[in-house]
Amino acid sequence: MTDLRQLDLNLLVTLDVLLAEHNVTRAARRLHLSQPSVSVHLARLREMFGDPLLLPGPRGMRPTARGESLREPLRLALEALGQAVAPASAFDPAVATQTWRVAATDYGESTIVLPALASLRQQAPATRLAVLELAPDRITRQAEQGEIDLAFHTSAGAPPGLRRRTLFAERYVLAGRMDHPRLQRKPTLKQFCTLEHVLVSNSGGFYGVTDEVLAQAGLSRRVALSVPHFLFMIAALAATDLVALVPERLVRGNRALTTVAPPVAVPGYEMAMLWHERAHRDPAHQWLRAQVQHAVMPVS
Repeated sequence: MTDLRQLDLNLLVTLDVLLAEHNVTRAARRLHLSQPSVSVHLARLREMFGDPLLLPGPRGMRPTARGESLREPLRLALEALGQAVAPASAFDPAVATQTWRVAATDYGESTIVLPALASLRQQAPATRLAVLELAPDRITRQAEQGEIDLAFHTSAGAPPGLRRRTLFAERYVLAGRMDHPRLQRKPTLKQFCTLEHVLVSNSGGFYGVTDEVLAQAGLSRRVALSVPHFLFMIAALAATDLVALVPERLVRGNRALTTVAPPVAVPGYEMAMLWHERAHRDPAHQWLRAQVQHAVMPVS
């Protein structure tokens, strides 16, 4: 009895009914089987357990001590198994109490999580949301182990092996403070190179994709400030004469900043939502993904 691979689930179902009915005929009726079939099942069960399990009595069959000890744990086990294999119930956000965990950079927080937050709070008020710092090299493991439900990452740099959905395409704009004297109109490429720039770099570097594009044309710019987060970059732009090439969604509607088209063509990128196969068909997870998708639909 220690090797579960040798167990026949149908026999255990028969035993559960026999222990409830104490009668082969009634058990056969409940199981929609013939009486001889139930008797065969009982014979096999007795062999499996090495015990008679049920013995004839004056008013039907009575369980042995071993049979009686099996009654409650067997019932609970079969109920749990039934719940496990039952079709997933519909998700009702109004009464849901899930705690969701998503991984994002500060850019993803501002452009994806924040737009979705109001709807999540309104429709699923008893749920909770934890935003974790995005660690690209740990996304797959975190998703596999259920430590995160979603991750927001560029499509091009996303790790393989996860489900993904493209959320939107992003492009760069040149941004500075609202009354910046050099951004009242689109600067020329030469003027662009003489401006003092801010760059977002996790490593504290002063060279990025814009510099690569300029280098191909034999040009360079002056990067005066390197910061690890977009939030500080935006604050620095609003408080100084520094400028930056920034993702458009990050500064859209920011009244402290002005934006113009850059005089250099820097390729944009696509943002994707990532999740593990284990959660793909879960109704609650499907609802969460739909809310995120709707919140970041392209603005015309």
